[in-house]
Amino acid sequence: MAETKCVALVHEEFGKPEEVLRLQEVDLAPLQQGEVLIRMEAAAIHPSDLGMVGGSYGHLRELPAVGGREGVGTVVEVGSGVPGSWEGKRVRLPEGPGVWRSMQIARAEQLSEVPAEVPADQAALSAVNPTTAIRLLSDFADLQEGDWVVQNAGNSAVGVAVIQLAKARGIKTASLVRREELMKPLQEQGADLVVIDDRSAAEAIREARGDARMPLGLNSIGGSSVLNLAQSVSDVGTIVTFGGMTGEKIRFPTRHLIFNDIRFCGFWMDKWNQKNGARAQQDLLNEVYREILNGSLKTPVEKVYPLASYKEALEHNGSGRFGKVLFGNV
Repeated sequence: MAETKCVALVHEEFGKPEEVLRLQEVDLAPLQQGEVLIRMEAAAIHPSDLGMVGGSYGHLRELPAVGGREGVGTVVEVGSGVPGSWEGKRVRLPEGPGVWRSMQIARAEQLSEVPAEVPADQAALSAVNPTTAIRLLSDFADLQEGDWVVQNAGNSAVGVAVIQLAKARGIKTASLVRREELMKPLQEQGADLVVIDDRSAAEAIREARGDARMPLGLNSIGGSSVLNLAQSVSDVGTIVTFGGMTGEKIRFPTRHLIFNDIRFCGFWMDKWNQKNGARAQQDLLNEVYREILNGSLKTPVEKVYPLASYKEALEHNGSGRFGKVLFGNV
């Protein structure tokens, strides 16, 4: 095996990523039967990645651990018993060992091929946020053409995917944001209405949708923002919480629970994957790839950093950006 070492972002304790992550050289074991060597092309930086490093996510890796959950790479070498046709293929990086590394060894049976036509940056952002957006739009309300969906954090990667996928289905979106400079970029992504997440937001949303149905609200912030969602959705509407960016408790509006029969529930993509299995996960990924290739879905990417510039990348990721920040072989 030509490559005997790789570099990886490792943490030996849980804490703030910028404080606990270290770029380390890691030995690569010789390829065993049925194994392949993958060179990382692109790897995402997600809020869940930071939660795993910080120790607050729903499941954590044993320490020491390599960060990162989602990425893609190219198979550069195959071990005995693996068809040579895998060499040169773009594949998903198995999540378990952590993907913020320049090289990874994986079992051939773990490999999930990515269509060559899908750009590496989009492939590296396809398994967490777009899949979540599809499930949110598909599983919680019988959405029909002309219906509305309201969401907070409309500028998040899931929020942008919801806007794009809803537009392709003839569904309108109202998106709440906390900064005025985010309004125009979301409108350019296809948002039908973008409003500042303040006390006047619900009235503006109700006026825009008129008599049209708004059966679904999507919450990834928490706190008082949920009140605007509850005041915007139609009677018997459903509000799905799939994130809690502020860390604040959700404020349940008793009046709307009683008089408007609003329903609240939660969603976690990891649990969906565990429940539905590998075949369903692959089918969902294939749907994402089709949406990317037909032009209905494109996650904005702001910048790609080499692993060695991880501190700069993390700082950029925490700034007032719009697109995603990635690691890559640049």
